[in-house]
Amino acid sequence: MKKIILLVLFALTAITTSTAQEYKVVTSVESIVPSGLGRSRIIDANADRDFKEFTSEQTEEDNTRNKSKRSDIRVKDFEETKLLNFYNVAGIRFQNIAANDALISSKLSDMAQNGWELVFVTSGVEADAGNTDGQGIFITRYIFKR
Repeated sequence: MKKIILLVLFALTAITTSTAQEYKVVTSVESIVPSGLGRSRIIDANADRDFKEFTSEQTEEDNTRNKSKRSDIRVKDFEETKLLNFYNVAGIRFQNIAANDALISSKLSDMAQNGWELVFVTSGVEADAGNTDGQGIFITRYIFKR
């Protein structure tokens, strides 16, 4: 009986430890364009891509460039959640930031309920560079695993 229990525990351990990790990236893009003219979204790709299909290796003997077509890389199957822009005509809109926080929290909670663990968050900003630069985004990438 002890041998059977040990064998079952060993089998369960082997199955658990041999399972590969799966990663998923969800991105929020929030506009910091003055007057609220930009677009803000949460983007979650539903399609998978194998990076190996779009990767080439350069060597001293063979420096052939990567011939991948952009149209083959592009993902058209994705979930897009509308967010509000940081600015409106009157300036920064704190209610919009609070609304975005609520939507992003809802997305993160849904991911957790579906077995995803948030393991890393990274963000960056391309801010307004002066009176003539009407561009700007605040981008955050949420990296999950399961």
